[in-house]
Amino acid sequence: MDGLLTTLHAVDWLECAGLAAGLLCVWLLIRQNVWTWPVGIVYVCISLWVFLQAKLYADLGLHLVFLALNCYGWWFWLHGGSRSEDMVPVTTTDLRTLVVLVAVAMAAALASGAWFERHTDAALPYWDNTTTMLSLAAMWLSTRKKLENWILWFVVDVLATGIYFHKGLYFYTVLYLVYIGMAVMGWRAWRRAMESPAAVAA
Repeated sequence: MDGLLTTLHAVDWLECAGLAAGLLCVWLLIRQNVWTWPVGIVYVCISLWVFLQAKLYADLGLHLVFLALNCYGWWFWLHGGSRSEDMVPVTTTDLRTLVVLVAVAMAAALASGAWFERHTDAALPYWDNTTTMLSLAAMWLSTRKKLENWILWFVVDVLATGIYFHKGLYFYTVLYLVYIGMAVMGWRAWRRAMESPAAVAA
C-alpha cells in the first residue's frame, strides 16, 4: 500500500489531465465532431503550464497561438460551410500551397530556433521550433478541414515523441506515441469522408 501511495504521489496529475484532454480532442477531430475545439482549449490551457515548467518556450508560444486557432476552428466548423451543408466538408490542399506552407514553416523554425538559442535558456531550440512551426501549419489545415493536416501531424508527433522523452515528460511521450497512430486513423477517416460524405461518423 505504501508503494502504491508513493507512486500515486509521484504522478504528475496535471500531465495526466493533459493526456486525457489531448486524446479526447484528437478522437473528436478524427470524427469531425465540433466539440474537438472546446476540448482543445482545455488541453491548451493545461499544456501552457506544463511547457512553462519544462522551459520549452517555443511550445509555450505555440499553444498560445493554438488557443486562438481553437477558437477560430470552433467558429469555422460551425459557420464556415455553405448554407446547403450541415457541416464543413473535408477537402484537399493543392500541392503548391502545401509546399509553400511547409517551406515557410521550416524557414521560420530555423530563424526562431537561432533566436531562442541565442537569447533564452530554451531546451532543444531547433527541434522545439520545428515542431512548433509544423504544428501551426497542421493546425491551420485542421481548422480548414484539409486532409493533409494529418500528414503534418504525423511528422510533428514523431518529432515531439523524441523531444518529450528526452525532457522526461513521460505522459506527453505516451500521448504523442498514441497521436502517431491517431494521425494515421485520422487520415483514413477523413479520406473516406471526402470520398463518401455518407461515411462521416456521427
